[in-house]
Amino acid sequence: MNGRLATGLSQISNDPSSLEDGGFWAVSTTFEGAFTAARFDHVTESDFPISDWQKLTGQWTSSLDQDQYIEYVKAIQELIAQGWVYQVNACREISISCSADNLRGLFSQIVTGNPAPWASYLEIPGLNIASASPELFLKRSGNNLRTSPIKGTAPLGVVDFGIKDRAENVMIVDLMRNDLGQICKSGSVTVPRLLSTELHPGLVHLVSDIEGELKEDTSWAEIFTLLSPPGSISGAPKSSAVSTIQKNEGARGPYCGALGWVQGDQCELSVAIRIFFKDDKLRFGTGAGITWASQAQSEWEETELKARRLISLAGGQL
Repeated sequence: MNGRLATGLSQISNDPSSLEDGGFWAVSTTFEGAFTAARFDHVTESDFPISDWQKLTGQWTSSLDQDQYIEYVKAIQELIAQGWVYQVNACREISISCSADNLRGLFSQIVTGNPAPWASYLEIPGLNIASASPELFLKRSGNNLRTSPIKGTAPLGVVDFGIKDRAENVMIVDLMRNDLGQICKSGSVTVPRLLSTELHPGLVHLVSDIEGELKEDTSWAEIFTLLSPPGSISGAPKSSAVSTIQKNEGARGPYCGALGWVQGDQCELSVAIRIFFKDDKLRFGTGAGITWASQAQSEWEETELKARRLISLAGGQL
């Protein structure tokens, strides 16, 4: 991630307290809360070693087709009407057969064809992720924390986001203010940037920053427990949104968790969106934030927009 190349894997842990040893740990969490950290003994500043990628052929299969996704959106809006929830990030997974031994070649395609600000690659036993994440979950420098949620996505050329996207962004900013407030000193949480338009590969995003000063003696275990899952890809209130997601989607796994590194009192953790991960198939998640003002067909089209560029790098047909 961002020019750090870590090698010399020496330990894998599922306990967040392992991060307290001050070593360099690559971290991946699932949306459901599973935690994996890998300690690397050698960290250098280096570009990613480029590998070849044989583009896939065949058809990607979606966990929800267009009609099913639209029904999911409408079901969320019914829950909003009942007062159960205000916003839910509704996702679907697409998958395809893939015989590649690892995703190094695919990440090489991402580095050159979709240079995302939080792009990262993780390959350890049992876990292989190639990420083109545009979103910062948590940056820590000493006791200074920052999170930068994205709510609002449009094709290149859009210069002003509409009321729905702006309201949704403010809603998630409020949620993340509350999340940081659980681990930050009273009165230290601020919003230095609100509703800023950012250019990303093939897309425009609406982004805000929330900052705060960490309370003394707060452990990494507390940080991950109280901030997970990221608010921007769950919803508000978070508990109601997560419950709605669990009832309507399969397990997201590494998609929509956190991905990045921790070392002592420093970290860079992305929201694990726009990621490919591999088990028996190659998997990719895509989603959209649903509010009362959402148009179901437009939300489906947003999931297509977010996937299209990256799927073109991997190969296969949407």
